[in-house]
Amino acid sequence: MSTQRFILFSLVILLVTLVGAPAFADDEQVLTVYSGRNESLIGPILAQFSEDTGITVEILYGGTSAVANQILTEGENSPADVFIAQDGGALGALAAADMLHRLPDATIERVVDSAFVSPDRLWAGLSGRARVFVYSPESLEEHGLELPGSILDLTGEEWSGLVGWAPTNASFVANVTAMRVLLGEDETAGWLAEMIANGVQAYPKNTPIVQATIDGEVVGGLVNHYYLFRFLAEDPDITATLHFFPGGDLGSLINIAGAAILKSTDQPYDALALVDYLLSDTAQEYFAQSTYEYPLVASVHPSVDLPALAEIETPEIDLSDLADLQGTVQMIEDSGALE
Repeated sequence: MSTQRFILFSLVILLVTLVGAPAFADDEQVLTVYSGRNESLIGPILAQFSEDTGITVEILYGGTSAVANQILTEGENSPADVFIAQDGGALGALAAADMLHRLPDATIERVVDSAFVSPDRLWAGLSGRARVFVYSPESLEEHGLELPGSILDLTGEEWSGLVGWAPTNASFVANVTAMRVLLGEDETAGWLAEMIANGVQAYPKNTPIVQATIDGEVVGGLVNHYYLFRFLAEDPDITATLHFFPGGDLGSLINIAGAAILKSTDQPYDALALVDYLLSDTAQEYFAQSTYEYPLVASVHPSVDLPALAEIETPEIDLSDLADLQGTVQMIEDSGALE
């Protein structure tokens, strides 16, 4: 990016901070969004953004890691204006490559907790999802078990064959990446090996883990919190419930979906308008009510029965440090979890 273009971008960002985003954009401009979030999750609110602002949006969907790698490959020639990621690690990878522009204070300050924004203010969390242990109280009692105090306790003999996980799921990969950061390579690899030796049940994604818990195939499993609420929306009588690991345990990692503006954008004004819109009450209500995720602004609250974010004892970690997702994928493959 040229010095002149960088200065122009900075001036525009300052202008938006002072006077706010426009109500309408130039009809000839098209904002290009690269999204690592599934279309069913983010598409409706992006369509609402276009309807409310008049800004036309073109969206490239894909897996978060794949989309981030595409931006890295395209470099400053990337047509992307905004990157929406499924996790903090992918945003951290682009930040480390110096491909993101610092966001204005007014944007960053909308987010309720500094843990959910880049320390360098290069990205902002849009919604939060907690890693939890979904379980059946009836099955727990039937097997004479007590709730685990740590995700590490699930390697115990008493849990043999009774736990489900989804080793190819992106959120699981991020969770194991956090383990690598905080516990180290050897201990994380050891945990994976012990889980496999203990007969952990593998599923292709989170939804079947919840179903297996309801059906009694397993006592419980490692999932994101909101999957259970999708089942409860269909059948409020389901008795499965959520366990948040206490004491800052790695099993209670809270990750985010987030957004960032690319340095290569030629539409910083509209790009910032989108990020700010996604942090507006309108969008945050959408995330709370439609995806059952945690809204990340103080004025909006979860639409389902969840502990407040501040009440969850989460591990202390910079989500930007979860950038080496590929290294985790390789560790999971090497462990034999996919066989």
